[in-house]
Amino acid sequence: MGSGSVFIVFILMALVSITSAIMMLLSKNAVHSALWLVLNFTAIAVLYVVLNAPFIAMVQITVYAGAIMVLFLFVIMLLGAEQLQGIAGVEGSERYHRAVAFVLVGLLVAGFGFALAQSGVGSGGETAVIDASPSALGLRLFEAYVLPFEVTGVLLLAAIIGVAVFTRRKKKEA
Repeated sequence: MGSGSVFIVFILMALVSITSAIMMLLSKNAVHSALWLVLNFTAIAVLYVVLNAPFIAMVQITVYAGAIMVLFLFVIMLLGAEQLQGIAGVEGSERYHRAVAFVLVGLLVAGFGFALAQSGVGSGGETAVIDASPSALGLRLFEAYVLPFEVTGVLLLAAIIGVAVFTRRKKKEA
């Protein structure tokens, strides 16, 4: 893929990512907000593909856009927080959100298609050989990033315990 086409795809996906993040913040409905976040995660995965990191892109889609978002939606439904009050007070914003979503998804698909068309798969071009196998990536992550990995695990565990405690208190009060 030429540097010009990489730049075009990068700019398109950056616009999709930024706009979907803003729409996520402006959405009144928590489920819609989570769906905007899925679009954001997908745009970031396309950026990883453009940056020649296909394994990280696959992990971004499967872990974040898949598993984590299912967990978020489960917590939203469990707590009954589908409707957020007073965040976006624009009447008739559903049509606006739908229009913006269609435009952003179109840009996402166009950018990804453009990146695939320009990548020259099977062209036999000379590229630098980088060991991007999952085992090499795993070794690198656990050699240099063990402490941040463990801190993130403890932070997520504390968040889960906090949600459980707050939910339990709400049920006792009711």
